[in-house]
Amino acid sequence: MSASPENLEVVHQWIEKAEHDLKNAEHTLTLEEDCPFDTICFHAQQCAEKYLKALLVSQSLDFPKTHDLRILVQLVLSKLSLTLNMAEVLKLNRYSIESRYPGEWDPIARSDAEESVAIAHSVRETVRSFLQP
Repeated sequence: MSASPENLEVVHQWIEKAEHDLKNAEHTLTLEEDCPFDTICFHAQQCAEKYLKALLVSQSLDFPKTHDLRILVQLVLSKLSLTLNMAEVLKLNRYSIESRYPGEWDPIARSDAEESVAIAHSVRETVRSFLQP
C-alpha cells in the first residue's frame, strides 16, 4: 500500500465501513421470508464504493462526493491497472438510488441481491490485493 502515514488511518476507516456494509448485506441475505433485497443491494453497492474510495485515498487521489462507481473506477484506473469487470461493477450503480427511494423501479429479486453481494466480494478482493503492504 502506498498510502502516506496520514492517509493510512483514513484508508482503514473506509475499509471498516465497507466491511460493515458487506456484513449487513450477507447477513440480510440469510433471511428466508420477508427478505429486503433492496437493502442487500444497497449495502453491496456501498461496500464496493467504500473499497474504491479506500484505494483512492491510499493512492492520494482526490475524488468527488459521488456514489457513481464509474467515476470512482475511472479515477483508480488513472493510476492503477485494476482487473475489474466494469460492466459487472456498474450493475451496482442503480442501487445507490433505487434501493433507497420510492419510485417506479424494476423489482429487485433474490438473484439480484445474490449477484450484488458477489460483485461486492469481487471489488473487495481486487482492491485488497492493491492494499496489501
